Amino acid sequence: MEFLDKLVLPQSAEHIQLLHYILMLVLFLFIPFISVVFGGTFLSYTFRKKFNKTGDKTFLRFAKDTIQLLTVNSYIGLILGIVPLITIILIFAQLLHTTTFPTVSDLSLSFLLVSAGLIFIYVYRLSFALKIVFDAVETKSADDFVKEEFTSYYSKTSKLSDNSVRLGLILLFIGMWIFTGALTTAVYFDAWKSSSFFATLFSAKVLINFLIWLCISFSLTGVTLLFLFLFWKKNELKVSEDYKDFVIGISSRYALYFSLPIPVLILLSINLLSDSLLSDTMFAYSAIAIILLFLSLNFVYLLYYKKQYNYVPYLFFTFLFAVLSLIIKDQITVNNATKYHSVVLSTEYDKILAELKGEGKGETINAAELYQVRCGACHKFDQKLVGPAHFDVLPKYVGKEAQLVAFIRNPVKVDPAYPPMPNPGLKPAEAEAVAKYLLEEYQKLKGK
Repeated sequence: MEFLDKLVLPQSAEHIQLLHYILMLVLFLFIPFISVVFGGTFLSYTFRKKFNKTGDKTFLRFAKDTIQLLTVNSYIGLILGIVPLITIILIFAQLLHTTTFPTVSDLSLSFLLVSAGLIFIYVYRLSFALKIVFDAVETKSADDFVKEEFTSYYSKTSKLSDNSVRLGLILLFIGMWIFTGALTTAVYFDAWKSSSFFATLFSAKVLINFLIWLCISFSLTGVTLLFLFLFWKKNELKVSEDYKDFVIGISSRYALYFSLPIPVLILLSINLLSDSLLSDTMFAYSAIAIILLFLSLNFVYLLYYKKQYNYVPYLFFTFLFAVLSLIIKDQITVNNATKYHSVVLSTEYDKILAELKGEGKGETINAAELYQVRCGACHKFDQKLVGPAHFDVLPKYVGKEAQLVAFIRNPVKVDPAYPPMPNPGLKPAEAEAVAKYLLEEYQKLKGK
């Protein structure tokens, strides 16, 4: 998305870190909402088909209640479904500025599909309600044209309801698959090998993350229905005991069966991460998520088998915090993967700011002397001291002077065998001079 890349302005390191926090908060809103919308629509469609086959009104009511409760209304769909996606696209356009990475273009395609899917789902929500009204009403008019008009509207509403729910589910499924693929490529930013669009979607990394989302979608749908029927809206809904038992049975099984694979899938996704992306914080949030998931399973057992409905709020918030922990875990990984590129971007910002302030103009910088004072105590070209030998590191920076400048100004830990490099506190012009000196000396010494 070149036009988005051109709109992006350079940002400081603090602003880039703030973007990561905003991204996390936006995902807190988007992922749970889109999950229950997809899971709830699938449940509604499934039980509506069962009603058409059996004529059991319990199936029809459950299909209606599910789509009405979980999609809330069209305004919420706009606020929690479409606006967050736009925000996510703009944030990644900033974080991956100057790269040719496919994340932003994939997110844009996902936005179109998810938006269209949500529109069709809300059309289904309305047309399904109208169809139920048509089913309950019979025209008493003696005029044939009125009866024909009524029959025509009934037929059109039925077709609209059937077609919109199928299209909505398909578009949302594909859109979220692409969305998952886009975020996965961002997680593997440093190590992702260029591949075709379909090769990316069918890669093991993307498929595992997409399966995690599908399991979260169906299990969170079950958990949310239990929360609504047994706690949040129990006085408003006023359902019979038989219908309540039916809802509890279906919702509990969804919550239970689809939660079980999630810990295994989480461990598989971690196993595919490269060592550079791993961190203590990432492992901590993964462990928290798995512990909360097992605690949720315990609450589902108490609800379903022991009929202890007072645990419903604990189940809902425990599972929700498990999902939020997984989001934090993934965003920590994205932060680790893009931290070096973030340093490059913030260095460019510092350079532009220094030029605007007029810093460095007319100054003569002795790069060799500056290197000896700031760097010579820890580094040599041909041997390891506190840090690695320059001959082992500089080859990857040949032709990439801007990246070397960025690293010198804002060092990040790369090799776990060495201690983190302290920030030398160089100005942009000084860092450029030292980087140029290092690359020139490397070429001279290499030729000897």
